[in-house]
Amino acid sequence: MRELKHLNKYLKKYWAKLLIGIIITIIARIFQLVLPSYVNKSITVVENFMQSTIDKPLAKELLLQYILIIVGAALLSGFFTFLMRQTIIYVSRYIEFDVKNEIFEHYQLLNLGFYKKNRTGDLMNRISEDVNQIRMYVGPAIMYGIQTLTLFACLIPLMFIKAPTLAAYTLLPLPILSILIYQISKVIHKRSTVVQEYLSSLSTFTQEVFSGVSVIKAYTMEPQIHKELTVLAIDGKEKSMSLAKVNAWFFPLMVLLIGISNITVIYVGGQQYIDGKIGAGLIAEFILYVNMLTWPVAIVGWLTSIIQRAEASQKRINEFLKTEPELKNEVPTNNTNPIQGKIEFKNVTFTYGDTDITALKNISFTINDGETVAILGKIGSGKSTILDLISRLYDVDSGTVEVDGVPIHKINLTQLRESIGAVPQDAFLFSDTIKNNIKFGKYGATDQEVTDVAKKAVVHENIESFSKKYDTILGERGITLSGGQKQRVSIARALLKDPEIYLFDDCLSAVDTETEEEILNNLKKASQHKTTVIVSHRVSSAKNADKILVLDQGQLLQQGTHEELNSVDGYYKDLYEDQLLEKEI
Repeated sequence: MRELKHLNKYLKKYWAKLLIGIIITIIARIFQLVLPSYVNKSITVVENFMQSTIDKPLAKELLLQYILIIVGAALLSGFFTFLMRQTIIYVSRYIEFDVKNEIFEHYQLLNLGFYKKNRTGDLMNRISEDVNQIRMYVGPAIMYGIQTLTLFACLIPLMFIKAPTLAAYTLLPLPILSILIYQISKVIHKRSTVVQEYLSSLSTFTQEVFSGVSVIKAYTMEPQIHKELTVLAIDGKEKSMSLAKVNAWFFPLMVLLIGISNITVIYVGGQQYIDGKIGAGLIAEFILYVNMLTWPVAIVGWLTSIIQRAEASQKRINEFLKTEPELKNEVPTNNTNPIQGKIEFKNVTFTYGDTDITALKNISFTINDGETVAILGKIGSGKSTILDLISRLYDVDSGTVEVDGVPIHKINLTQLRESIGAVPQDAFLFSDTIKNNIKFGKYGATDQEVTDVAKKAVVHENIESFSKKYDTILGERGITLSGGQKQRVSIARALLKDPEIYLFDDCLSAVDTETEEEILNNLKKASQHKTTVIVSHRVSSAKNADKILVLDQGQLLQQGTHEELNSVDGYYKDLYEDQLLEKEI
């Protein structure tokens, strides 16, 4: 249970409710223990009446009294059992809530490289299925575990007090059971881990299939995907059956051992009754004791399985929780200064850790606050990497990135990102209304503000043409909209945020040139006195910028205004003439 120590902080957090639940559990079990002894007394009354040692009215009175006590104890036991579930099971739900929040908050701290290395389905499975296994441990496992311990602690001494020899014979199978449970539990732990890993693979596979269903249909890959799922399902079935086969040993073994205990009570107790050492009522009492132990003994196997599954799940969760964020906010939130927007790269070199591709090689340039700078270059030249470094989605390998003359790692990360409005090339929209997707840039924005920025992004007319207008629900990742519409909604979101720095990453690639020109004019008005960085493949998006940077294979090839770069031979002039010719054609 080494991995489960992580949950101790939550058990301490809810210790008062857990303690109340444990006390209630003990009380409920104690009331349950009343029944066997009064059954013994009731049988003894009948025996005494048959032997004429008490008269009939007294026998009836005593029987009625004992029956009322049995019924009352049963009702009280049931009531306290209800209260027990209302405390311990509630605590398990609180802990489930806390653990999910802890995992999710940690996910948010991890950098982009983490998400490139780990699959979405696996991340989802750890925060759902694995946490559910933990909830079973801190809820039902604790509850039934306390019940079992209470019954063992009360019943076994009681049995030895009343009939030591009979108790010894009756409880003889229990040590054998303990050894078997220990051996089987080790196998369960290994197979539980395998099953949980399989569930992650299944979640990843199905998530990717649902996300890429349009590609699957376009390439008529449905039969192949079905075959792959069949193979995965068969593999999962074998793993689950392997675990189920081990679990299946528990209940038959326990029923067998409990049956042996019952036979022992009848045989040994019968001999002692014949010898006049005990009464018939005591035999009945011991049979009830044995059957009261049936569920607790049987539950030991189930509890072992729950604990082993929880251990395996917590281990998988701990793997991620122990992953340290590569990007750390080194500046307290109260130690902040307003960001103006001046950006400077000084001999910056950056290599992606997952691919070992050096995206930038000793890059140096300055963007003054309020300037509009365009970055051009071929695919893979490092344009988008510059925007990622400005947002501090990654840290540089060497050199420094400065904002307002301060190294970027010495700026409060939250404040830095709050001052940036980023529009990626592959615009991501949530499965929500168009209005709420735009409001993602500024929570609490009015409908009028949403409409104004949609007009600036030249997407208002498109939205108005939908039957539900701004209340149109988008499909996953905005699949309801065209590529150009998604880009423009994403631009509207950034404009609504009204930040000090705009970062546009080729976000007009899916719109026509006329719409592009209209949007650029609107952006120029909206971003006055704002630092704006535009990454593009089109000269038309860059020619009106205050400065143009031309990249090639991670190096700064050219920089200057449109007129300056177009007056000399080089990459920019060639690109401008080629695109001008294409437009004329």
